[in-house]
Amino acid sequence: MKRTISLILTVLTLASCDSLLDQYPHNAVSSDSLTEDDAHLLMVGVYNIAQYKPTFNGYALFDIIGGDLIRPGATSTNTPALVIQGAIAPDLSIVASPWNGYYAGLYQINNFILAVDRLPASKDKDEMLGTGHFFRGLYYYNVVARWRDVPIVTEPTTEDVPQTPEAEAWEFVASEFRLAMEMAPDFTTKNYVSKDAAKALLARTYLAMGKKAEAAALAEEVIASGRFALADFSEIFRGVANKEEIFTFSNLLEEGSFNIGSYYYTKESSVGGSYTFCPTEEAMDMFQHIDKRRTVSVDIQGSNNVVNKYCQGDAGHDPIYITRLAEMYLISAEGQGLARGIDRLNELRRFRGLPAVSPATEDAFLDAVLDERRLELFGEGFRWFDLVRTGKYEAKVGVDHKFTVLPIPARELTLNKLLKQNPLWVASTPTEEE
Repeated sequence: MKRTISLILTVLTLASCDSLLDQYPHNAVSSDSLTEDDAHLLMVGVYNIAQYKPTFNGYALFDIIGGDLIRPGATSTNTPALVIQGAIAPDLSIVASPWNGYYAGLYQINNFILAVDRLPASKDKDEMLGTGHFFRGLYYYNVVARWRDVPIVTEPTTEDVPQTPEAEAWEFVASEFRLAMEMAPDFTTKNYVSKDAAKALLARTYLAMGKKAEAAALAEEVIASGRFALADFSEIFRGVANKEEIFTFSNLLEEGSFNIGSYYYTKESSVGGSYTFCPTEEAMDMFQHIDKRRTVSVDIQGSNNVVNKYCQGDAGHDPIYITRLAEMYLISAEGQGLARGIDRLNELRRFRGLPAVSPATEDAFLDAVLDERRLELFGEGFRWFDLVRTGKYEAKVGVDHKFTVLPIPARELTLNKLLKQNPLWVASTPTEEE
C-alpha cells in the first residue's frame, strides 16, 4: 500500500515553487492510506499553500487599486487613476498572478479536504476539515470579490469548469465559513485557524452580501467572546504580544518567498526595499496628528512617503494580517446603522485617540464608517472592495465603471473554454460605419 509521507513532502516543496502558478499539480495528495498523523503533516502544507499562493499581488491588489497608492517618481503613474488604468488589463500579471495562485492553491486545498474526509470520524478529523473549509472560504472570498462570476471548484480537477453567478458564489463562501465555524478548533493563538476566525470572516462575507444585520450580529459575538481586545498599533504591527489579532499568517522568513514590506520602503532606508508603491499625499494627510495609528501606518523617510505597517523591508518578512478585532467593531457599526452603530464607531475612535463623530443621516454615517475603515485598515487590503461594494469607487477614484471588477486573465480564457469575460471588459465590436 502506497504511503503518503513522500507526497506530503512534495506538497511542502511545491508550496513555495513559483512555477506552480502556471500549472495544477496532479499528485499532491494520495488519500488511499492517509492516517491522522499523515493528515496533520499534510495540514502544515495546507497552511503553507494558503499563505503563499496568492502572491504579493493577491494581498496588495486591493490597496494598489484602492486609490491610496501611487508609483513614486513616475509621471505616468503619479495619480491613483493612472496607476489603476496602467495596471489592470486581462493580459497583465498583476491580474493573472493572484488568479493563478488562488486556483493552484484551491486544487491542493480541495485535495486535502477530500483526503481528510475519508478518515474515520474523530475530533481531529473535524478540526482538520474545518481548517480546510476556512482556507477554501478565504480563497473564494478574495476571488469572488475581485472577479464576481467565477468557477467554484470543490474537487481536484483539470477539466474546464463554468462560472458560478456571483450571488451563488457568495453563498458558497458563506457556507464554507459556516462549516469552519462548526468544525474548526477553538481559538489558541492568532496563527492558527479557529472558530472565531471563521466567525469573523463570515461576518465580513455577510457584509459583502448586503446582509448587514447578520454581519453585525456575528461581529458582536466575536467582540463579546472576551478572547480579544483592542490593542495599540505599536503592538499589532511591531511584533508585540496582543489580543487584537484574530488570525494572522506568520509569514516566516525561512518559509516564504515574498515580502510585503520590501515594496513599500526605499533602498536607502535602514531595512532596504524596492519602493514600488507609496501613499498619496491625501493618504498621508488623512491621519490627524492625534491619531495613535498615524506613525505606524505611514511615515516619511527622507523625502519619501512610505507605508509603515510592514516595517521589515528587505531585512525580513512581516506577518500577513487577515482579521483583527477592530474590523469587527467596524462591521458591527456599519451593519447596525446610525442609531445603534454609532456607539461602536466612536468606541473605536476614542481608543485610537480621536474625538467622537455625530453624522446626522444614514448616508453620512456610512461615509464616516468608510473613512474610519480607511484609517484603521490602511494597507491591509480593504479599500478597493469597500468602495466597490458601497458604490463609491468611480466617484472617489475617478476611473471608469469597468474597474469595479477585474477582468478574467486572457490566458485563462484560452485554457478554459467555458469561461466568459466579464461584460464590462469585453471590447465593443466596431460597426461597419466605423
